[in-house]
Amino acid sequence: MNSAETFVKHLAQTSPHPLKLEVSHAEGAHIFDVHGKKYYDLISGIAVSNIGHRHPKVVEAIKDQLDQYMHVMAYGEFIQAPQNELAKALSQALPNTLDSCYFVNSGTEANEGALKLAKRITGRTEIVSCKKSYHGSTHGSLSVSGNEVKKNAFRPLLPDVKFITFNLEEDLSQITERTAAVIIEPIQGDAGVRIPTKDYIQKLRQRCTTVGAQLIFDEIQTGFGRTGKLFAFEHFDVVPDILTIAKAFGGGMPIGAFISDKANMDLLSHGPMLGHITTFGGHPVNCAAALANLKVIQEEGLIEHIEGKGRLLEKAIKHPSIKEIRRIGLMFAVEFDSPDTVQKIVGRCLELGVITFWFLSCPGSFRLAPPININNQNLENSGRLIHQAISEST
Repeated sequence: MNSAETFVKHLAQTSPHPLKLEVSHAEGAHIFDVHGKKYYDLISGIAVSNIGHRHPKVVEAIKDQLDQYMHVMAYGEFIQAPQNELAKALSQALPNTLDSCYFVNSGTEANEGALKLAKRITGRTEIVSCKKSYHGSTHGSLSVSGNEVKKNAFRPLLPDVKFITFNLEEDLSQITERTAAVIIEPIQGDAGVRIPTKDYIQKLRQRCTTVGAQLIFDEIQTGFGRTGKLFAFEHFDVVPDILTIAKAFGGGMPIGAFISDKANMDLLSHGPMLGHITTFGGHPVNCAAALANLKVIQEEGLIEHIEGKGRLLEKAIKHPSIKEIRRIGLMFAVEFDSPDTVQKIVGRCLELGVITFWFLSCPGSFRLAPPININNQNLENSGRLIHQAISEST
């Protein structure tokens, strides 16, 4: 049995048509297969490897922590320097009301924790989310995601959830004194990079404040520089009550967090005690990687170059068959006339050595999310190959 046969037979599959790229190693903006072929990674593992693969400072931090200890106790009992240092660094990078972190293992876990926290804070049960949103695949996160096709096979889901239309001010009136929380991506990712107006987000913030609902910003895809700010909410001059992060948080290691103010987070410690628990959340190796990742973004001045890199890639791929490019920073949705066209382009890009991908909830577009520290030459080279793939597929 070869490796592809083992992959299909013994690993649970997520779709009937996996890409089946057999990875040998990865470095910077590139992934190499077992045959020695080099690929430009233009999706960063779905917005994970924001500072590229195996950044030397992240690798060094991991190795240093491995020499000290790995897992020693379930989250919340022992004082561990990697957790302390990461929480302090995040608090310094965030507004004063986001000063207490709960570390978990993934984005969907961060959202699960945020939903529980909002109910505990408010004593309410109703959750408001947006149509076409995506917040994860566990039961609670799936319940507040807006893709009905993906949800129907797993009902019943969490009750007392309702959906409003993203970026439609008239729907904000549906947020009421019954609402525990509104969970929203400040920029919708899986819906195909939908960017709201600043006025809409500010009115959403005001509505939540007026009715006493918690505003949860899901920044799992948009965080850590992807949009040209450290966090996307900075584009809108508002601050959420609860922030969720993951994906690019760990520099390639699995870690997430939900973050709020100290008084809110303390509610999980009593009534009941252990109101939220995790065994592996805040794993010291992952925290060390996440701290190194954050320092690289801050100390190497990566964010100031993101918008320029985005414009460069947009120019390189521009093609008359593209219906629309929706972009903020280095977060792209490139739209065409049909899902079939998108599939052809994604497939041809892979053959040419560029990794792109599609959206679950927007099949007429493909996504691009290259590392934010990718150099201009790699952007231009990969952009030309994408342009070629479009020409040959349309």
